[in-house]
Amino acid sequence: MNKVIKIVLVLALVALVAIQFIRPEKNNGGYESVALFEAETKPSVKVASILKESCYDCHSDQTQYPWYAEIAPASLWLADHIEEGKEHFNVSAWKNYTVKKKEHKLEELVEMVENGEMPLESYAIIHGNLSEEDRKLLLQWAGVARLQYKHQLEVSSN
Repeated sequence: MNKVIKIVLVLALVALVAIQFIRPEKNNGGYESVALFEAETKPSVKVASILKESCYDCHSDQTQYPWYAEIAPASLWLADHIEEGKEHFNVSAWKNYTVKKKEHKLEELVEMVENGEMPLESYAIIHGNLSEEDRKLLLQWAGVARLQYKHQLEVSSN
């Protein structure tokens, strides 16, 4: 039995070392990719800071990677997490969204923040969660930003 355990441990170690050579592509498109989003939605300096610190890592083309992002399997998990986050809401792709989709994305943001689903618990454990004040500021900003898109939709439907 001891021999089997040693073989399993050696194989696990070899697999752990081998997986280190799998390097997912980094999400480093730069913060200029969020310029249109911020120009249209007009966040205050404080809200822009909240977005940068709590949202853009997973929801833009610019991620600030923690030290453990260089170690597999964490690097693979993070790459998947970022890819999934950008599929749901990507501020760097804002120019490609229709007015209806922009309004809907902001509506989803409001719902997720109100329900405590964003930022994700796995992100908040390491990076910190939103304070109640930050949450309120983010929700107020998103609500105001949504109004401009709702208005555009109403005008275009008349």
